[in-house]
Amino acid sequence: MLDWEHIFATRSSRMKASEIRELLKLLEQPDIISFAGGIPDPALFPAEAFQQAYADIFSGAQVNSALQYSVSEGYKPLRDWIVEDVAKIGIDCTADNVFITSGSQQALDYLGKLFLSPKDTALVTWPTYLGALSAFNAYEPSYDQLSLNGNRTPEAYRDSAARAGGSVKFAYLSADFSNPTGETVDRAGREKLLALADELDIAILEDAAYQNLRFDGEAIPPILSLDIARSGSIENTRTIYSGSFSKTLAPGLRVGFVIAAMPVIRKLVLLKQAADLHSSTINQIAIEHVASRGFGEQVAKIKRVYSGRRNAMLAALSKYMPQNTSWTKPEGGMFVWVTLPEGMDGAELLAKSLATEKVAFVPGKAFYADGSNANTLRISFSCANDEMIDEGIKRLGRLIANASLVEQESLPII
Repeated sequence: MLDWEHIFATRSSRMKASEIRELLKLLEQPDIISFAGGIPDPALFPAEAFQQAYADIFSGAQVNSALQYSVSEGYKPLRDWIVEDVAKIGIDCTADNVFITSGSQQALDYLGKLFLSPKDTALVTWPTYLGALSAFNAYEPSYDQLSLNGNRTPEAYRDSAARAGGSVKFAYLSADFSNPTGETVDRAGREKLLALADELDIAILEDAAYQNLRFDGEAIPPILSLDIARSGSIENTRTIYSGSFSKTLAPGLRVGFVIAAMPVIRKLVLLKQAADLHSSTINQIAIEHVASRGFGEQVAKIKRVYSGRRNAMLAALSKYMPQNTSWTKPEGGMFVWVTLPEGMDGAELLAKSLATEKVAFVPGKAFYADGSNANTLRISFSCANDEMIDEGIKRLGRLIANASLVEQESLPII
């Protein structure tokens, strides 16, 4: 049998199966209460609106262009709609600054390819989105912890990157209701990041996948909006904003976008021409039809549902979790981040949970670039009703309490 390993590129050794993708298979098991997948509830998809959109496409002359090759930048009416939509949150740009991708995950892959040479450093939060680590890993970077509350200097970041054999290229973060923690970076933190990026002369990759899912609290301008306000034009900014229709309309159509200064957009277009030419034309047209006819109403609908589920999860956590466990209290998004008692391992807890309590979640270790903080886990409320949330958190709290007692009993007597 042929040994492929010595033929594969060295970068392939850093490619790992996504723990989340594997856990999604559990959704098919009816006896499992799953808080694992950070995915939208399919019951909330605007199915009728898409049915009408595709019917309109196929019943008119537009069908020919919908089934044809298209420009790499993306469907112009969709880019125009995005320009109008993001203007509401302070992002002043033109359609030339908008680039359509096959989901925001493709945007992360392209941006990793564009900026990272082997041994260059990417600054990421601790923890950070697992999909971003997977996308960046193929380009063989080093990682350093992006801390907006600490006192690390730009020189410290430069020195660390130099020791790793490269230079700092960008800082990546999700500023609103991040995956996995659900936390939001305040305005002071966003401005501090802009100042740090100026000092280091690096890009900022702002992952705004959950931008529209704010349930309560005061909205904070996106980093790109702050960057435009201080620099006077998007062409003078260093922030690259990526968004998606996956969390609001439908993930299966795989339509995302990047907003950035023209030099970045031009390079992304070249990458796309070499990769897949362009994103699905018909899906882009359908997204534009549905978004232009009722995006605001769709977002309002899903926010009502998800905010109720968030409330139910926070209430259940307060009711059932042992005292030595803590969790975040997100103002939006899809996730709550749980910190377990010190010494407990989320992966081991998951194995016990699936075997005894039939509750699924994502162990937190996978979200850390250095594989640390095993005593954490991510739970999602997006696809569970109130009864499932209450019962699932009750089981999980019982399991954590019992596991904590076992660990205490096993400690040596001094």
